[in-house]
Amino acid sequence: MVRQKKDRKKFAKKLLHKYRLVILNEDTFEERFAIKLTRLNVFVLMSLSAILLVIATTILIAFTPLREYIPGYSSTALKKRATSLNYKTDSLQRVIALNEQYFESIKRVLKGDVSAVVFNKDSIIKAAELDMNKISLNPSKEDSLLREKVDKEDKYSLFESATSRVNFVFFPPVNGTISEGYNVEEKHFAIDIVVAKDTPVKAAADGTIILAEWTTQTGYVVIIDHGNGLISAYKHNASLTKEQGDLVKSGEVIAISGNTGELTTGPHLHFELWSDGYPIDPSTFIDFE
Repeated sequence: MVRQKKDRKKFAKKLLHKYRLVILNEDTFEERFAIKLTRLNVFVLMSLSAILLVIATTILIAFTPLREYIPGYSSTALKKRATSLNYKTDSLQRVIALNEQYFESIKRVLKGDVSAVVFNKDSIIKAAELDMNKISLNPSKEDSLLREKVDKEDKYSLFESATSRVNFVFFPPVNGTISEGYNVEEKHFAIDIVVAKDTPVKAAADGTIILAEWTTQTGYVVIIDHGNGLISAYKHNASLTKEQGDLVKSGEVIAISGNTGELTTGPHLHFELWSDGYPIDPSTFIDFE
């Protein structure tokens, strides 16, 4: 016990033993600076300096832009860009999902995976809703008077109505004899043109191909979206020269005619024209012969 006490006193004496730090002029030995120190003072001063250095470094990294240059830390601009790209990716995923639903709906209709409806011929949409037996096509007296009045006004009009202008010039996809025409009563919303085998099939107008694939009933099918709600369909082809998503010009070859699919009896082109979801007679706008 006595020895331990002596050792403690000796250690405390060493810590508190005073030293004098003097800075002298080398030439004149003049005392320029002097300070009294102990080992305990030096230890405390160094400890406080180390703690202050750690605190200052932490603040510098946490609250200043200098942290961007330290490995493992990302910049603020990079975080903003990543957040913006995340929002854009989410929006694109929603658009892709809607497009996939749209294409899947068209595929189901073309493949016949829909509720059974009696059709005379194949069609790109479900047209059972168009029951022409319940629709009267005879103009009423008021309608006839209105038509006559409008015709008289337009006859002497100096200005052409913007809505009456033709927005599309259709190109005949093929030239040949029409074997079966457009017939609403029989629900044949297309025309069949007899052509020689391997005849080039051309786009009726500028547009984007939204479907180009094989179906059991109609063989190789091409569907083109011309914009403004206008769609054209080309069926029973022997082969296709374009793919889905391709941009085509009016008169550009998109397929080779043939006799593919179950609903065909010979080499011909089954051509359909739709406007805002309703079928229209292609022969009204295109001369096939």
